[in-house]
Amino acid sequence: MIIIGILAALVVPRVMDRPDEARRIAVRQDIASIVQALKLYRLDNGRYPTTEQGLSALVTQPTFEPVPGNWKACLDQLPKDPWGHPYQYASPGQHGEIDVWSFGADGKPGGEGNDADIGNWGS
Repeated sequence: MIIIGILAALVVPRVMDRPDEARRIAVRQDIASIVQALKLYRLDNGRYPTTEQGLSALVTQPTFEPVPGNWKACLDQLPKDPWGHPYQYASPGQHGEIDVWSFGADGKPGGEGNDADIGNWGS
């Protein structure tokens, strides 16, 4: 019984962290896909969508300036992060030409651990 208790103490924390790790990996994969779609948008239209046009410009044609003249859908639909929150977008970004990020589990800016923001600039 003692041996089982020791093994459980060693194994359970590692197994319990797996879902959180999988969510962080999924966020990074989603962000990479969104960034690639944004690059396609820029190739087609000569610029990234504005912050106001947002990521929805990848799915539906913006109707306000600057209206893209050569718009094509770059995504079928916008993914939500693994916690069910929309991804965030800024152009120009604070970290680069464009920023795409998730607010993490809490859906709020900042935070630590699972609540930390995850973006195309790093974690």
